[in-house]
Amino acid sequence: MGNNYIQQIRDRITAAADGTVFSTSDFSDITDKNTIRQCMYRLVNDGTLRRIINGIYEKPEYSDYLKEYVATDPDKVAKALARSYRWTIAPCGNTALNLLGLSTQVPAVWSYISDGPYKSYEWNSARVEFKHRTNKEITGLSYITALLIQALKTLGRERITRENIRFLSEKLTDDEKAIILDEASNSTDWVYSIIKQICGAKAI
Repeated sequence: MGNNYIQQIRDRITAAADGTVFSTSDFSDITDKNTIRQCMYRLVNDGTLRRIINGIYEKPEYSDYLKEYVATDPDKVAKALARSYRWTIAPCGNTALNLLGLSTQVPAVWSYISDGPYKSYEWNSARVEFKHRTNKEITGLSYITALLIQALKTLGRERITRENIRFLSEKLTDDEKAIILDEASNSTDWVYSIIKQICGAKAI
């Protein structure tokens, strides 16, 4: 294993923010898979990384306030797994509500729809699960569009309030709203009607 490879990987990790979660596939432009695994093993041993699950690692984030390392963000792990397997994913259920700020309840299981197979992963007290869905539910949608659609479906048409609509409208940027309006046009009628209200367009 060349020292040049491990230094390139170390430099990329050092440049990333604390708490960043990596997949071994994130370094595939540097060297081959076997060499990457060897490099990651060394970087775990010297404290640069901590292993979360097979093939997934984190640059640890230390909290001066708590005087301990911060727990790994399950959403970052889910995204790293999706990159690794080239899945398209979107948070669903209570996970979508939490990530959009519509619920303060931390999910017991972080759930995602995916165009990959059903899979679940656990580490420490956290669990991430992927539920297979047909491609039409997520293919061609950006992460933010799919996230919003899943959150609205979780709430249900009758439970969405004016406060929810106002909150989401203030949360999303103008660029995000433009993307969402374009991408969500083929979603269920009532979902797109709510999205048009959130994004400032006239409701259907």
